[in-house]
Amino acid sequence: MSFQTIILISVYLYILTSAISQPSSTKKTRTGCFKLNICKCVMKDGTGVINLRGMGDSDGFLGRSKPVQSENAPANSETLLYFNPCQPFSEPADLTGADCSNVAACLIIRFNGIDTYDSRYINYGRHEGNDFHYNDSMKTLSVSYYALTIDNQPQTIVHYHCSPNHSTAVAQNLAVDKPLQIWVESPCACPNACAMGDLGPGTILLIVLSISATAYFIMGSCAMRPFRTSSGVQIAPEESVWCRLCYLFTESKGGRKRRRYYSVREDTL
Repeated sequence: MSFQTIILISVYLYILTSAISQPSSTKKTRTGCFKLNICKCVMKDGTGVINLRGMGDSDGFLGRSKPVQSENAPANSETLLYFNPCQPFSEPADLTGADCSNVAACLIIRFNGIDTYDSRYINYGRHEGNDFHYNDSMKTLSVSYYALTIDNQPQTIVHYHCSPNHSTAVAQNLAVDKPLQIWVESPCACPNACAMGDLGPGTILLIVLSISATAYFIMGSCAMRPFRTSSGVQIAPEESVWCRLCYLFTESKGGRKRRRYYSVREDTL
């Protein structure tokens, strides 16, 4: 079971116990989205999980070579946006140590010459330290991405709106002293719309085994009579319980013919 799954189960249990323990007369609606990792949060009211991983293309990008209008840009240049909400990337991919290395958003300014062009890469936000803010009335999750860990001003703010449509829009004009604004319309911005995609078969198997083990010990403590042994008091079911379950299973699969066979055998004996 992954660390994120353990945190998710713990948050759900906390929300459930808080809702049960709080009286209905004083109960207030909990709003917001509790951050689990860089691209996932769980709703504080218990309605589900918002997972940003299912919004992008096959490589996770929501914007790739997307044109952006920039203020005071030279006439012979163009500004392109690369944005990936969950997977860090580098541009150019074969150049390490550049400004756009392991980032969430990158702006590329290309200066077109007569025969060649020159490119400048600008870091416009990393995944580490991003902030989640949920607007319940607008059903919109806003995530802020910072270029520097010591900078309090985000470089990019992405607004994920819960919608059946799929679209990505960028602010018309990019200002130097203001963050880049991106608006995303996607069903994955709705709680639990894309929450099951990251649960692998191993995690599901572990959850089933945990529930089975819990039920086994509850049955042993409630249905079986405890008795004292040399090693202490035994409350877990004995081996006979497993044999009885197997017997009932084979009886149900064998049908009437199997039961008649046993009845004849008992009469014979």
